[in-house]
Amino acid sequence: MTVKRTRAPAKPRRAKAGVEPSSAGAGSPSHYVLRLYVAGMRPSSARAIANIQEICAEYLEGRFELQVIDLYQQPLLAKGDQIVALPTLIKRLPPPLRRLIGDLSDRERVLVGLDIQPRP
Repeated sequence: MTVKRTRAPAKPRRAKAGVEPSSAGAGSPSHYVLRLYVAGMRPSSARAIANIQEICAEYLEGRFELQVIDLYQQPLLAKGDQIVALPTLIKRLPPPLRRLIGDLSDRERVLVGLDIQPRP
């Protein structure tokens, strides 16, 4: 029963050219709480893990908590979040709750799903 938790170290936020969280107002940027459900180390699971870690490191540096859950090891957790397909990424915070299904290789879709959109 293994749950891998990855949390970005707290670092000063650097401005990212051309990208900003759409939900960020005048205050501090939002903290993201993400949960990625995978099925072992199948190729799609490995790609999803690598893709979300890369996106978080690039766009959410110091502002995210990522929990990776292998449903082969913890199958009962799927019921609580109503998981019907794998891999599935759930964005718990900031609201609204969002679900992204697949290996997360479509970066634009993932950024929109996480409410991180290009600046106008």
